[in-house]
Amino acid sequence: MSSSKLITIFLFSLTLSLLLQTSFGDDPLFHFCSSSDGNYTTHSSYESNLKTLIDSLIYKTPSTGFGVGSVGQYQNDQVYGLALCRGDVSPSECKTCVSQASEEIRNRCQYNKGAIIWYDYCLFKYLDTSFFGQIDNTNKFYMWNLNNVSDPTTFNYNTKELLSTLAQKASLNPKLYATGEVKLGEEKKLYGLTQCTRDISSVDCKKCLDDAISELPNCCDGKEGGRVVGGSCNFRYEIYPFVKE
Repeated sequence: MSSSKLITIFLFSLTLSLLLQTSFGDDPLFHFCSSSDGNYTTHSSYESNLKTLIDSLIYKTPSTGFGVGSVGQYQNDQVYGLALCRGDVSPSECKTCVSQASEEIRNRCQYNKGAIIWYDYCLFKYLDTSFFGQIDNTNKFYMWNLNNVSDPTTFNYNTKELLSTLAQKASLNPKLYATGEVKLGEEKKLYGLTQCTRDISSVDCKKCLDDAISELPNCCDGKEGGRVVGGSCNFRYEIYPFVKE
């Protein structure tokens, strides 16, 4: 997949920010189509295998919130895929999101052998080479709230502390997922979420999240909310609760 994406990422984040969730409902947060892994043709073995893989992931992902698989016997028609749902969503919501994501990414990335798409509730990715167990440092984007906090130095410190704690917590959770909150003065709270895809190890999950958190100054300096989202891990923080009870 293409590695020259930061300009697009910053432009996207600056213009749409976190307003996507209220303005566009169930539209995807972002997506990337492969520009380096080639294309497949209609009625090819790769297309058939991709359809089989998608059906498999739609079926098996909702029960645990995560699924991986591969289809194909020969190198030129093998396809590898992964689906991840946010740790707090129900199996039915997970299935709906994965189904929607798999359909939408094929519409947006027609005939690309590799693609990845993110929704608020799920991630869907496929590629013609195996990527399981490897941290994906290529596919990444930022989103942030347009509102600034009144005391950015203190807020930034509290945000990093909360997310670092949640990164450690997620890496020790079998689901590689964690949420938490911390008080901000008398009345406000800061809420956070960290999550990794379950094909990577606990150690790599912590590394992936730590690297993402280190990008806070570039992403969300002094912002009321934000996230760094990648192909293997993501974090989000807000000054309002955003996960399900």
